Amino acid sequence: MSDLKVNVIDHPLIQHKLTMMRKKTTGTKDFRELLEEISMLMTYEITRDFPLKDVEIETPVSKCVGKELADTRKVCVVPILRAGLGLQSGVVNMIPAAKIGHIGLYRDPETLKPVEYYCKMPSDIAERTMLVVDPMLATGGSAAAAITMLKEKGAKKLILMCLVAAPEGVKVINDEHPDVPVYVAAVDEKLNEHGYIVPGLGDAGDRIFGTL
Repeated sequence: MSDLKVNVIDHPLIQHKLTMMRKKTTGTKDFRELLEEISMLMTYEITRDFPLKDVEIETPVSKCVGKELADTRKVCVVPILRAGLGLQSGVVNMIPAAKIGHIGLYRDPETLKPVEYYCKMPSDIAERTMLVVDPMLATGGSAAAAITMLKEKGAKKLILMCLVAAPEGVKVINDEHPDVPVYVAAVDEKLNEHGYIVPGLGDAGDRIFGTL
């Protein structure tokens, strides 16, 4: 993993909650709530280098110069449908002024290539930091395709945020989009013969929406 470009956010609270999510006995309600909590904590770390500006305010005691984000309106959260929706609310809780875009992909059964079936974005994505979110980075195919499509639509600055990744998926993003930083809570061992992350946590979409 040493040659992979990936930011692993190993905060104790994130690791604790991730372990709870991995348990097969964790039900839909708890799984969904834990994912929202982790996405909030990950957003806290991902935005660490966001630019600030000085602002003069008045406290109940006196005037002072404080700091605030330079422009939270220039962030757009982009969940990859459908599992990415599980991360959306946590990010927006932390950045309430962020816009929200959605991108949907399916894999063509003949070519095996991702095909876009839905995409709705703000009109000014070239001016925004696009935070693409999806719980699992397995083969990396869908995430790489989504990033390519966003670039084709004019996106200039992108960040990929996932919960759990396989080394194979991280490598695909590194190779196809070396300019896009990848943030995850864990890089797991490998992919199995069915394309599932091992040990992983199962199908994130099914566990979020209770469609097991």
